Amino acid sequence: MFTEAPTTMEIETLPSEPKPESNSLPPKPKFEPLKAHEMSDGRVQFRKVSVPPHRYSPLKKYWMDIYTPIYEHMMIDIRMNLKARKVELKTRNDTPDISNLQKCADFVQAFMLGFDVADAIALLRLDELYVESFEIKDVKTLRGEHLSRAIGRLSGKGGKTKFAVENATKTRIVIADTKIHILGSFANIKIARDSLCSLILGSPAGKVYSKLRQVTARLAERF
Repeated sequence: MFTEAPTTMEIETLPSEPKPESNSLPPKPKFEPLKAHEMSDGRVQFRKVSVPPHRYSPLKKYWMDIYTPIYEHMMIDIRMNLKARKVELKTRNDTPDISNLQKCADFVQAFMLGFDVADAIALLRLDELYVESFEIKDVKTLRGEHLSRAIGRLSGKGGKTKFAVENATKTRIVIADTKIHILGSFANIKIARDSLCSLILGSPAGKVYSKLRQVTARLAERF
C-alpha cells in the first residue's frame, strides 16, 4: 500500500537580517569660483595686435571709442606701443573672464582690417561672430584689367552690390585691394562668401541678387 506524497512544498523562510545603517556622507565642499588671474596661476596674459601704416590715423581718431569698452566693460588693460607700432592688451586682477582678452584682441584686429568701430564692437558682445579673410586670387587668378573689373563687380556702382550682399546676409564686408574680409556668424559668412565668389568668377550682379533672395527666404523659413 503506497502513501500519497504531499502536493504542496513547504518553504522555510529565514528571518531577514537587518541592513547595516549607511554612514552619513560628509557635506559637499563649496568652492568659490576662480578669478581670471587665478585660472592662469596668477600669470598675466598678453596679446599684441600690429597696426598697419594705413590704419594709424584712424586709430588715433577713434582711440577713445576703442579704449572705453575694453578698459571699462571687459576689464582689460590696453595701451599703444608707439615704438613697436602695436596695440598691447593684458589681463588684470579684476578681469571677470579670461576669454575677454581674446575677444578684445579680435575686436582690435577687426578694426585694423578696416571694419568700423560700431560693427567690430559686436565681437565683444556676441560669442558666435567671426572674421574670415580671403584674397581674389584664392578664387581665380586674375591680372591687370580683369582684376580691376572683378573688384568693380564686388563693390558695384557706389558700393551698391557690396551693401546689397551685406544687408541680405547680415554681415559686414571690407574690400581692401585684393583682400576681402567678412564679419558675421558662421552660416551668414558662408552665404556672403559664395555670393562674392560668384561675382569674382564673372556672374552678373542681377543673377547673384536673385540667388541671394532665394537663400535668405529659405533661411527665414528655417528660423
